[in-house]
Amino acid sequence: MYRLRAVLAALTLGAPLAASAAEITRIASSFEENDPFDLFIDVGFERTQTRAKITREQLDPAGEAGRIEASEVWFKGVDSRLNIDLAVGIYKDLEFSFGLPLILQQNDSYGFVSGTTDENSTIVHNRLQPNGDPLPGGGEQALFTVPSTSKRGGLGNMRFGLAYAFFNQADDDTKPTWILGIDYEAPTAKLRDPSQDNTEVTDERGNVGDRVHKYTFYTAFSRKLGVAEPYFRAHYTLPVTGPGIYSNCFNRSGNESPTLGTPENCGKGPWNRKETGIKAPSMAGFVFGTEIATYNNKNKNQQFSLDLRTIGTYVSRGRYYNELSSALRKLLVSQDYFQVGGMIGATASAGEAFRLRASGTFLYNTNHTLTDEDLGKDLNGNGRIDLENSEELNPSFDYRTDLPSRRFRATESKTFRLELSATFAF
Repeated sequence: MYRLRAVLAALTLGAPLAASAAEITRIASSFEENDPFDLFIDVGFERTQTRAKITREQLDPAGEAGRIEASEVWFKGVDSRLNIDLAVGIYKDLEFSFGLPLILQQNDSYGFVSGTTDENSTIVHNRLQPNGDPLPGGGEQALFTVPSTSKRGGLGNMRFGLAYAFFNQADDDTKPTWILGIDYEAPTAKLRDPSQDNTEVTDERGNVGDRVHKYTFYTAFSRKLGVAEPYFRAHYTLPVTGPGIYSNCFNRSGNESPTLGTPENCGKGPWNRKETGIKAPSMAGFVFGTEIATYNNKNKNQQFSLDLRTIGTYVSRGRYYNELSSALRKLLVSQDYFQVGGMIGATASAGEAFRLRASGTFLYNTNHTLTDEDLGKDLNGNGRIDLENSEELNPSFDYRTDLPSRRFRATESKTFRLELSATFAF
């Protein structure tokens, strides 16, 4: 009974900041006069689903519209994970945080859109090799199998963070809460090899790591105004490739599915591992919203609040694992695009030391090309890429998918995310 009372006391005498700041500006602080130690433990489930129509550029058979976009397949990506996060106050308004995701599933599925079948799909009736030459004997070889589903999972990348509150409304109610922080995502997950067959044919689950260091810099503001607490957050993510990144040249032989137009250029001239490997996109975005306390019983430390926010994110051009990487078995160059949408959430606090949170997010992803590899580099300075000078050709360029009038695009792309979490404050 004594141990039970001790645990209950620890939970009910938790950090007062747990329920006094907006979720986006919550910070663990220690060595305060009335708050000697803060520790937050968040355990949550997150499920993200992205659905997009994959179209392909084609020349208009009628010769009237030039290039047209023909609908090919529906893409559905599902990512389910458990998130474990810890935040501890290491000094006054200075927080250290750590996070580790356990990815339960990260699956990519493809199925024909209405009106497209094996008979009329250009994916099935491909007659070219990656270098642009016709297939031997004038035969056909599908670019990938439809329908199909690839499966991945495992431990994700660890995250480490530092955040400092220059102003904290909990300490001085004449000022808003203002936080500056940096998060570092370490490439600890096992490397994902897109050339592996992780479909139901092999029943072998692939890895999820990209071996890229990611640094996210952010600032956040919030100001409690009666029952409402508006907030704003701006962030920028800088990717830095590590020594263990994947390169498309790892699969230069192609095995049963060749993917490189000029694999003989791998490792020659400018086409080193850094040039042919992953080039993760940088991201910049903002979050603007407000939390509204619809119920607040200070005597019992009980509160229920709604969280409404607008979200906008810019994703730069890059070569990485995109919506078609599982199908085409390689890193692909995506054009830049925007994500815009919103979130609605609800938080219920049962005392200052425990709370539950649920949220739903909807994002619209603007249309963008998924296979946009550059043809090569001008090495002799004549202002163009010479097809006769094979050393100028990019080994990753695939004439079947990267040439204008054959490129794939993601359209009507929408992302839905559901999050459920519990927070324990000590």
